[in-house]
Amino acid sequence: MATLRALLAGSRWLEQASVFGRALRRSPRSAGGLLVVGAPAYEPWHVTAHLDEESRLSGIPELAPTLVRWSPPPDAAPHLAIGLARLEAARRGETLFVVAEDTAPVPLLERVNDARLVGATILALDTSDPELDALAHEALAVPESLSFDAGQHLVSAAAGDREGARRRGLRQRLAHLLDAISGPNMEQTGHLGREPDTKMGTNRTNGDRFSP
Repeated sequence: MATLRALLAGSRWLEQASVFGRALRRSPRSAGGLLVVGAPAYEPWHVTAHLDEESRLSGIPELAPTLVRWSPPPDAAPHLAIGLARLEAARRGETLFVVAEDTAPVPLLERVNDARLVGATILALDTSDPELDALAHEALAVPESLSFDAGQHLVSAAAGDREGARRRGLRQRLAHLLDAISGPNMEQTGHLGREPDTKMGTNRTNGDRFSP
């Protein structure tokens, strides 16, 4: 709680999150061009669901995410059945958003490098991964003092907070997040009601279309 209040008071990281969110918002040039991928054992349901919501609320179709999965089950819904072939088809004008709380494994780094070579924009949200950051056009590390889930929430909020839109600023969104966290019943607030991302096969988002 004290960490979030410090961010609200004027952390440089929050400004960096705003810049990163702007890159997420501006780099995809068409709807469906924002590809979100994690490590083989970690699927980023949390941030994908948030971006999907931000795209809808802000009216930015380019922000609607495409979740790329390492091993989608054969009976998955069409938007949850997108495999690694989508990364191989990445092209200039599309954005690959890599979300990795742990060190990115070599197979992920190789695919990120391939996407960069064909002209895709690479954005990375991690906890400071030098090899992944070196491949990214823009990288943001979530500090140890902030949970990775909270970092994903704030980046998603920044991505949907476009200039000129009649929306709350990121600092106001953070204040609202504080209220939700510190309230008597977090589920009743409707904010951060999703369970955290976990290892593959156990991720859940409550009521979102991005649920396994």
